[in-house]
Amino acid sequence: MQKLSKMLENINYWAIILLPFSVAIAPGVSNTVIGIMIGSFLLEKLLKKEKLCALSLPLIIFGAFMLIGAFSFINSIDRGDSLKGMFKLLKYLMIFLVCSQNIKNREHFRRIAISSACAISLIGIDALWQIFSGRDFIRGNVLNGNIGLARATASFPGCNAMGIYLTALTPLVAGVALFFQQIKIRVFFTGAALIGCLGVYLSLSRGAALGLFISILFLSLIRKNKIIITGLILLLTVYPFVMPKNIKEWAKSVNYNPLVMLTDNVRLSIYRNTIYMISQHPVIGVGINTFSKNYGKYKLAAVEARTGTQDTIYAHNSYLQMAGEVGLLGIGLFFIFLFFVLRGAWRAFKVNDEPFLKAMSISVFASIIAYLINSLTETSLYHSRLVMIFWFLVGLALALGKISDRVVEKK
Repeated sequence: MQKLSKMLENINYWAIILLPFSVAIAPGVSNTVIGIMIGSFLLEKLLKKEKLCALSLPLIIFGAFMLIGAFSFINSIDRGDSLKGMFKLLKYLMIFLVCSQNIKNREHFRRIAISSACAISLIGIDALWQIFSGRDFIRGNVLNGNIGLARATASFPGCNAMGIYLTALTPLVAGVALFFQQIKIRVFFTGAALIGCLGVYLSLSRGAALGLFISILFLSLIRKNKIIITGLILLLTVYPFVMPKNIKEWAKSVNYNPLVMLTDNVRLSIYRNTIYMISQHPVIGVGINTFSKNYGKYKLAAVEARTGTQDTIYAHNSYLQMAGEVGLLGIGLFFIFLFFVLRGAWRAFKVNDEPFLKAMSISVFASIIAYLINSLTETSLYHSRLVMIFWFLVGLALALGKISDRVVEKK
């Protein structure tokens, strides 16, 4: 029994490390790794006759968020889809719960960081290969195109999806490179971060670029790295003059409207319709996991006259979609949950004396911020494959928070 328990512990240990890499390969691979991770965790707890976890404030808040999701069934037009939505929330809960419970030391975090660096390096190199050859070497995907420009997707179904993935993990490795002093480690993670940045550029994903830029600027300001801060300001100043001709012409065609340039006219129309949906069911929404099926009912004639949108579509803004599905009460609880998650990572950065854990704490903080910024223009919190990275990052933040609590107790 003891040997079996130890084996399950080892399986879970490596499944957590492999999770970010598995998401880079394919949905089937990532779901298998997540299934192994959750299954080994539950079996180990069962063998040891231990409770799953101790109650914590973030866990209680997420439980309340799930409860609002259950209440939203009242307005649901498809109870089956809403039930699937609840199972998704349960899956997300288990991902961050397993990570927060079973990541306990520096070595585990170091291996997770290496796995993440290898994964974004693979995707960045694959994107570059795809630009020159026309197909990526992992899944054989072809390039996307827009306004006459080729956009890399690597192993993901679209260029924006690749951008979401790289934006979520690049700040993590960039932060380690910035805050950790050991030369070999800094060189390795700096190289991976640069490849990740290249991949985001090749995706031409505006939301991803914004999230990555702000997160790297944030890390540089915290680190007080004047070289990177100056470089980022110069990039922001010079890029409008050196950007591809097609982008310049497109920007001119929309009168340099910053909202249109960050999103597009179609998405702005979707946002207006979604706001109307929220206004009709402001408290608990139209029903968890039913946004797409409801959207057509809430299209405004004045909006559709300017830019027609499909009857079934995602919001391309995670927060508007969430508010539409579970209401202002649900999204309010989600924001409170995020506050405590981020506070835990920030506190870990402040109180940890161990250099690598300190670097990981601020890096995870920046990665979550980057993902959340990207979610302003993408439905990345609803992407079945990519959202696993978000809840993985939440689990890392909670694990770092627990470690910092132990550090404070010792002091």
